[in-house]
This record gives sequence, structure tokens and C-alpha cells, in this order.
Amino acid sequence: MQDLVLIAGAGLLGGAMNAIAGGGSFVTLPALVAAGVPSLNANATSTVALVPSALATAFAYRKDFQNFESVKFSTMAALSVVGGVLGALLLISTPQRVFDDIFPFLLLFGVLVFAFGRKLGDFLHTRISVHPAALPVAQFVLGIYGGYFGGAVGVMMLAVWSVLTRASINMMQASRNLLNAAMNATASLFFIFGGLIYWRQMAALLIGAAIGGYVAGHYGRRLEPAKARLAIIGLNSVIVALVFWRQYG
Repeated sequence: MQDLVLIAGAGLLGGAMNAIAGGGSFVTLPALVAAGVPSLNANATSTVALVPSALATAFAYRKDFQNFESVKFSTMAALSVVGGVLGALLLISTPQRVFDDIFPFLLLFGVLVFAFGRKLGDFLHTRISVHPAALPVAQFVLGIYGGYFGGAVGVMMLAVWSVLTRASINMMQASRNLLNAAMNATASLFFIFGGLIYWRQMAALLIGAAIGGYVAGHYGRRLEPAKARLAIIGLNSVIVALVFWRQYG
């Protein structure tokens, strides 16, 4: 029972973080592992639990979707789904022992991208000339990553698109939400049929995330986005450090 309370609390915090600035999976994943869920199953369980909130966010932005300059949005969605399928299949075929070894580094990579991804994208935008084929190829690779792990994939999309397109931030935010939901929902089907889900833990996480996202959606607007983002980066950095200490300390 205590483990379920821990997981629900992590879902509450993670859902609130996602509603404000993102990065909630860096709380939900370690909480599941700390509660005794194997890291590979924790990754799949967290993905499934966060799908409803991702779909709800995508629906809220449904009127803002647009085609990219050289690629139709439907093409980007298809590439995201196919990539998500391949990423999910790759996760299912990964031995638990191997995923245990790479799990802390995936978290670290995700936190670094969350912290510096957009700034790096803005820096590279004025310094790199881009081939038109780069955008669909990049989106396919992002789909694979999203289906396999997904931590900070939304920020990765914003960073990559800021280099490869001239799209506005509002347009990119809307597209990111839908494509992220497409990746996660597709991968979730494979995780469910692959038997990776810890259902009781998933239910506790889902309920907590839904409440946290709802509350933060109403009251989070009072927070300054920059300060909220810094706080989330700090919290996620501490969590990742604890994961490394637990694994290698």
C-alpha cells in the first residue's frame, strides 16, 4: 500500500510538472523503480499511465496544428507512429539486465536535453544549412527514441524543429503535443500486449498524474515559466543523481 501511495504522489507531481513545463517522467520513472518495479517495466508502465494526459493536451491544441514548410503534418504523424512502433519493439526485445545498465544514462541524457535542448537548437539555427529531407528523417529518429524511452522527447522535438524549420513556437508546441501523444499511444499498445505493464502501479500513477495535471493547469499559470522550469531542472537533477548513487554507489 505504501508503494502505491508513493507512486500516486509521484504521479501527482509528475502530472503537475508536465502541465507547467514538462519533465514529469523523470519523477514517475524513478518512483516506480524505487517501489520495486523493474526499470524496463517501469518505463513501459509510466508511458501508458501518461498517455491520457498527453492525449488531453493534444486535443486542447487541436485547432493550432499546421503543416511544416516542406512536410505535411500527416507525414510527420505517420513517421512518429512508425518510429514509435520500432522503439517499442526495441524496448520489448531489450534484456532487463541491459536496460538496468543504460537506464541511469537515459535519464541523464533526458535531463540534459530538457535543460539545454532549446538553447542549443536556437544556437545551431543560425549556423547550419539544412537539407529538406532532414526534417522527416529527424522525426523518424525522434519517434524511435520516443517509443523506446521518451524522456524529454517533447523538448527534443522543439530543439530539432528550431534548427530545421522556421515554425513559430506556438505552432511547434501544438505539433509537439500531438506527435508526442501519437508516439506514446502507439508504443503503449505494444507494451500492453507485450505484458510489460504493472497494472496496479499504472492505475495509481494515472490517477495521480490526472489530478496533478488538472490542478496545475488551473493554478500553474500564476507561476513564472522560467522559474518553474529551473525548479524542475533542479529537482530532476537531484533525482538522477540519486538514481546513479543507488545504481553505482
